[in-house]
Amino acid sequence: MKIIKNGLALIGVVCVSGLFIFSMQKSPDEKSPSDYSIELEDSKENSYNVYAIDMPEDLNFAGEKVPVNDPDIYERMDRELLVNTYWQSNGLLMFKRAQKYFPIIEPILKKNGVPDDFKYLAVIESGLVQTAKSPAGASGIWQIMPATGRENGLEVNSNVDERYNLEKATEVACDYLKKAKANLGSWTKAAAAYNAGNAGVSRRLKEQDVSDYYDLLLGEETGRYVFRIVALKEILSHPKKYGFNFDKTHLYKKVPTYKVEVDTAVTDFAQFAKGFDINYKILKLHNPWLREPHLNNKSRKKYLIEIPEKGYYNTQL
Repeated sequence: MKIIKNGLALIGVVCVSGLFIFSMQKSPDEKSPSDYSIELEDSKENSYNVYAIDMPEDLNFAGEKVPVNDPDIYERMDRELLVNTYWQSNGLLMFKRAQKYFPIIEPILKKNGVPDDFKYLAVIESGLVQTAKSPAGASGIWQIMPATGRENGLEVNSNVDERYNLEKATEVACDYLKKAKANLGSWTKAAAAYNAGNAGVSRRLKEQDVSDYYDLLLGEETGRYVFRIVALKEILSHPKKYGFNFDKTHLYKKVPTYKVEVDTAVTDFAQFAKGFDINYKILKLHNPWLREPHLNNKSRKKYLIEIPEKGYYNTQL
């Protein structure tokens, strides 16, 4: 009897153990949250990747070398390459807008003897948004302050603001940069002066007893300024290298225009536009420097108003 009892006890233990073991084994549909988490991570592997960026060789601005062998300069340059590479939507917009505005900017830089690399300064200033305006009051693609515009011959008032005239504003930017280069001795420092002012950069150089932009300890904005320009130059010059994929059909196009001379007041630009088979919106898109629905022009100054060639807009008048 004792043997039978022991045998029955053993069978009971085995059965209970079997039940316990079975309870620990889940059916395919019975998975814990941690199981799903592991599977989710596995499914995500390689579906989206973020890569470190190799530092390009021979980085330069306007032919002046960026000394990335210096560990501080390396880190600051690396930061701007990463930030601007992985801000993908903004990057694509820069490629698109550059196709539209660089053909206007480039010949003006060349005519003035200003290095072509300065077109990337316009990119970081405004994102190539023609109507951009900063909280401080700088306006246009080149972000020119009102006083600077007036000092350089631009008309700046509530009726006409030529800081929004890309051709005229680019000429002003060229004048400023050439003077800064003559004053400070290098294009890199001239670029920094566009952000911090000639006097500001000169003062810092003197205070810190150095002669090179890359040896200066500067505030956050000016300290990043040239690095951002160089990063945008590198990325916009090598789209595939930085993972930007598009073809020419994706890029914004400059609409062909012709210019109409106006030397009188215009009381109603909506009616004026209709005379050229366009509407008020289209007129203002091509002439953002016209700030109001009318032109005062008491002095009978000659203005050139851009009109798009026929067939480029589907407007209903």
